[in-house]
Amino acid sequence: MSETSAGRATEGFGTAGVRWLRVIGRRGLAPLVLLLLGLVFFAPGLTQVPPLDRDEPRFAQATKQMVESRDFIDIRFQETARHKKPVGIYWLQSAVVEASGLGKDAPIWVYRLPSQLGAILAVLLTYWCVRAFAAPPVAFVAGALVAASLIVGVEARLAKTDAMLMATILAAQGALARIWLERAALRGRPWLAALFWVALAASVLIKGPVGPMVVGLTVVLLSIATRETGWMKLLYPLRGIAAFLLLVLPWFVAIHIHTDGAFFAEAIGKDLLGKVATGQESHGAPPLTHLVAALGTFWPLSAFMVLALPGLMAARRAPAVIFALCWVLPTWAVFEFTATKLPHYTLPLLPGIALLAAVLLSRREGPPSKGWCFAAAGLLFVPVAGVAAANFIAGPVVGVWPSPPGAVIAALALVPGLAAMRHMARGAAVAALPSTLLAGFLLIVATWGFTLPGLSPIWISSRLADAVAQEAGCASPRVANVGFNEPSYIFLQGTDTLPTSAEGAARFLVEPGAGEGADAGCRVVVIDMRHEAAFLKAMAELGDVRDPSAVRVTGLNINGGDEMDMGLYRAQETERE
Repeated sequence: MSETSAGRATEGFGTAGVRWLRVIGRRGLAPLVLLLLGLVFFAPGLTQVPPLDRDEPRFAQATKQMVESRDFIDIRFQETARHKKPVGIYWLQSAVVEASGLGKDAPIWVYRLPSQLGAILAVLLTYWCVRAFAAPPVAFVAGALVAASLIVGVEARLAKTDAMLMATILAAQGALARIWLERAALRGRPWLAALFWVALAASVLIKGPVGPMVVGLTVVLLSIATRETGWMKLLYPLRGIAAFLLLVLPWFVAIHIHTDGAFFAEAIGKDLLGKVATGQESHGAPPLTHLVAALGTFWPLSAFMVLALPGLMAARRAPAVIFALCWVLPTWAVFEFTATKLPHYTLPLLPGIALLAAVLLSRREGPPSKGWCFAAAGLLFVPVAGVAAANFIAGPVVGVWPSPPGAVIAALALVPGLAAMRHMARGAAVAALPSTLLAGFLLIVATWGFTLPGLSPIWISSRLADAVAQEAGCASPRVANVGFNEPSYIFLQGTDTLPTSAEGAARFLVEPGAGEGADAGCRVVVIDMRHEAAFLKAMAELGDVRDPSAVRVTGLNINGGDEMDMGLYRAQETERE
């Protein structure tokens, strides 16, 4: 993009306190620094944190079954059809699993790699998108704020759709921004149009209509704001739509035939429309919930946006501001009035807010009023203090000591956090950015690298899978479980794990061949204490009298907060002499 492109913002941020930005924010250096930031911010905890229930292991288990079955059309969780999202993320995860050479034994961090890639691409594509309007230092600030945002860091570590979805939408929006800025040209740039349509198709294969909704509403609002529609010919719509359909239709046709239409009935009729009309899975909330939640989940971007807001009216005609508002406002309104609300729903809008904040801050001639400065300073520091405190409190809440490294590193994060707060209180947003990034990095290392992995009571599934491996006395035990059917346990224990009743578990253990494909000498039952008496009674009726097992796994199920006490029983044939 030319340095003189229409609508380009100022070179950025003045001179006071931003010498570091003038060095880092050079065209050739800024993307490399952002790449390093992404790697540093997203790597801690990738391999240490076990599967996080429930969505992540559902995605990972469905991918594992694709790899095992070699069926890359249908999506299943054990025997149940998982017809909620299209196939894109499962294909990406399958490709990574295949490339790892680990197959069904691949650990959860392998399945998380596409999300890591998506988050890093989102940081770099934010820079590229902002460069359509502004100089490299401004684009660097936007990219850094995306890299440091709490919700981006969470999604980068979960083996699900949202980080890669954000990357695909950003690619489409970056291309759209350049096409819109060049709307006076007689001819467009075909490669930008091609990128736009390919990225849009990828977003559909990853998460259905979300990408087209975000991008489509942006196009509509841009046309209304500028009272122009002719520029859309630069998207090469006929060829673009043909290419889009060529990319997305083959799988949709295949899954329609494979499932006799059941995929669309479930994905659209129940999942999509159900979320719009009702609060699914107890996730309903009133309008403005997303706005309130974003004050914390978008940290530190939310604080920088608050400091930038006073300049909005003066810059409202700037192309970058128009584009960012057309990107964010209509889709945000849709999400606010959708019944089901989860924090990651607004993730595709976060880079648009980063664009708006960075450009407004770069155009500002002086600090805003003290009220705005103090609000931004508080919004910056309170989450730092809250996350630091959580590193001390989380352990005792679940019954273990705080992680010493986690607690110490979290406490150290308060030092740059306070420094950043002081800068923000003076209205010096760019001067606050290095301290903010350092505080964020220290909290990430403390939380994801030490505190979360150390909360052993909540990681029941991984401890249960380890206990089964020790108790079974064989390499590949067949397992039946009663009362604990969390997706993380199915993923860790294996696809053929059999959820059943107390009576079914007794038959599985006592009667050879009672479980489909069971090995009579290599079977284990995992049963929750609440079902254990019925299980032992059923065992006795089958002639196998047992005492309650001494092999126990206890912990706290974070889905519902129930205390769990699981007993392990193995078939008599595997008893050790």
